[in-house]
Amino acid sequence: MTFKTFLHLFIISIIAFVINFFLVENVIPKHELVKWTYSIANLYSMFFVFSVVIMSLLLFVRTKNLDYVGYTYLIATSVKMGIAYFLLRPILATTTDENSTEKINFFIVFICFLAIETLLTIRILNNKQ
Repeated sequence: MTFKTFLHLFIISIIAFVINFFLVENVIPKHELVKWTYSIANLYSMFFVFSVVIMSLLLFVRTKNLDYVGYTYLIATSVKMGIAYFLLRPILATTTDENSTEKINFFIVFICFLAIETLLTIRILNNKQ
């Protein structure tokens, strides 16, 4: 279950990254991408690390007591949300029309990884072995 969970996380993250990368590279002008605070690769790397930490924590808690996996997920996701807010602050500080696409992209990546973590957590909770 452990290896399978991380494999699913990695594969889904790579697919999401490739789709997002090609959409952003083909839709957004290069002069706007240069001004972004975080590149797409940096965003995906940061959120992938957060997801690996959260999944590791959930799998560890699952070995101790399955009843606390849901609570651990809620707490870990809340901490991740707080960290994401501090990462988002430099983007929020600059208010330009060109910056709006960077904000939207940040939230898309955040929601994408939140959905991946939620689905994997549901699989952990449904597997009662």
